[in-house]
Amino acid sequence: MTIHDFDLARYLIGSEVAEVYSVGAALGHPEIAALGDLDTAVTILRFENGVIGTIDNSREAAYGYDQRVEIFGSGGVIGTGNHYPNSAVLSTAQAVQRDLPLHFFLERYAQSYLDEMKAFVEAVLGDCSVPVTGQDGRKAAALALAARRSLEANRLVEVAY
Repeated sequence: MTIHDFDLARYLIGSEVAEVYSVGAALGHPEIAALGDLDTAVTILRFENGVIGTIDNSREAAYGYDQRVEIFGSGGVIGTGNHYPNSAVLSTAQAVQRDLPLHFFLERYAQSYLDEMKAFVEAVLGDCSVPVTGQDGRKAAALALAARRSLEANRLVEVAY
């Protein structure tokens, strides 16, 4: 499940990942543990340009589809938050309340999927390249394999592209 986060991290940082360190467990789903998989993981990424990143991942958030990004730097911070059905926030003396985040990734990424299809059609009709290549997918897969090796060996692993 973290492969998409590896892809996003490479895109946002604009650099390849040199090393990864991963820890994880199956804490809430014994059936996942029985298959040798995880439901909770944390991965530390060391990029070739010196940036250090972390990915915290869980298969389940009872309150909705939770995906946020924060990038901290010497000049400031930028972040993206969850998507909600509306932007209303109710604030009273007792509590601050709002709707839960969208519940499923298809709701969260509906526009992204439309944008991907549009870019593909434009590339075919315009006889030009697509913005994301097979190499991008291959590099995300290499990161996933390195993260798994790190988890199994309980050590920092160099990424082999």
